[in-house]
Amino acid sequence: MELIYDVLPQFQGVDLYPDIPEDVNIALAIKSKLLFAKVEETLYAFTCKEWFPPASGYLNKINTHASLALLDIDSYERLYHRYLELKTDKEFSVGLKSQDKEFIEDDEDIKEFLRTSSDILTSEESAPIIKFVNSLFYQAVKRGASDIHIETHENRGIVRFRIDGVMNKHIDLEAKVISLVISRIKIISNLDIAEKRIPQDGRTQIKIAGRNLDVRVSTLPTYNGERAVLRILMESSKIPTLEELGFSSSLTDQFKALLLHTHGMILVTGSTGSGKSTTLHAFLQTIASPEKNIITVEDPVEYISESINQIQVNTKAGLTFASGLRSILRQDPDVIMVGEIRDQETAKIAIQAALTGHLLLSTLHTNTTTATITRLIDMGIEDYLISSCLLGVLSQRLVRKLCPHCKEQEKINTLTCKELSLNENLMYYKSKGCATCNFTGYLGRQAVGELFILDEQAKVLITQGASDFELRKMLQQKKQKLLSTSLKELLEDGITSLFEVIRVGIKEI
Repeated sequence: MELIYDVLPQFQGVDLYPDIPEDVNIALAIKSKLLFAKVEETLYAFTCKEWFPPASGYLNKINTHASLALLDIDSYERLYHRYLELKTDKEFSVGLKSQDKEFIEDDEDIKEFLRTSSDILTSEESAPIIKFVNSLFYQAVKRGASDIHIETHENRGIVRFRIDGVMNKHIDLEAKVISLVISRIKIISNLDIAEKRIPQDGRTQIKIAGRNLDVRVSTLPTYNGERAVLRILMESSKIPTLEELGFSSSLTDQFKALLLHTHGMILVTGSTGSGKSTTLHAFLQTIASPEKNIITVEDPVEYISESINQIQVNTKAGLTFASGLRSILRQDPDVIMVGEIRDQETAKIAIQAALTGHLLLSTLHTNTTTATITRLIDMGIEDYLISSCLLGVLSQRLVRKLCPHCKEQEKINTLTCKELSLNENLMYYKSKGCATCNFTGYLGRQAVGELFILDEQAKVLITQGASDFELRKMLQQKKQKLLSTSLKELLEDGITSLFEVIRVGIKEI
């Protein structure tokens, strides 16, 4: 048998997608462990050594021009799982064609059909759509995805996962299947499955191997049909410590010093998805103790923690950041966390809270630390109030780290080095992709930050109406490490790639 293996083409560490010949039955192919896929436009019939006998036997029975080839076990299992999902999709499409039109359009019948299951790994529900949605959750959690995107296009649908901040295609689906996948998600999220004309928001809990995970669901009507985004929210046990966030040790020590204050305001800024909420919760876990009354108002409550009191914003019921913050002030808090300062009203109440003996933590959408001052002034906050209560501002980004198993060296051209002030004599690294990193080229993320502590000099400049440019010039004169400097260091140390630092925004900082 080893002689047969030696003459067969063998592929290691490849990321393949199903490509099934028209005359091949997908169910029989899966049962026989024979999977069809293309490598550089050449169709192969893949198996692995373990399943060679049934696979080769089935290949001899069918009429196909595909050559038999062997895969390593990891690549085979990845392709095998995609075949199982594709089989579910096809089974459900056939089921749709065989059903009455009334059944498909009757929401009450669909609601009965799409009933809820308990644990997605132990459920034995026979409905293919239930198994398929459960599989999506399982695969998303297994691959470390933060979001599941289910999109409807003209003729097909697509499911994508956001992993380490970047979208990755998971699978294509029939358009009819997409609509019922979204209906299933609406059912378990307590949303109205009959309403397809307006956006809806909801929450659900899924249970995977005994672990409960919160999922935030948002649906949106588009030209071709509805789309849904599912945000997988972390458990309290997964809130990282300050040391685990990835910041430098000197920056972590400065955070701890700021958090010793009993009153004042600390702000975390950055773009959407830069990890601001995670950092705030890491701050709260650092200072949480039985002696302190910590209350938060968030939209949504992304991390559930037993050591703090959390309020969920509900705009329909009139519970906004501003009204929630007012109520918190009557609850005798020591520390307050406001999910985001979005408007003038919230900003003014937050400033007053920080001035009256509370430590207040919040986020703001600005690109740099110094731009936060300008943003607060634009919101109508007086400069003397800012200098009186603001302790510090952290601006942060999340940078994907290159996979150490497959990263490749690259030489950056002279023009780019000059533009980004890089050392052109150094050898840098770029992403490649392998089985370990799921062929993305990256493995995990690291936080980088810039901390602006308001000392006496900064406070004087703010009260004198200093611009963003003047404040940044002061930081440079003090040799404060800026975000751009931290990104360059990660690039030069081979931790990340040129593509990634440009994506994160090194040119804009």
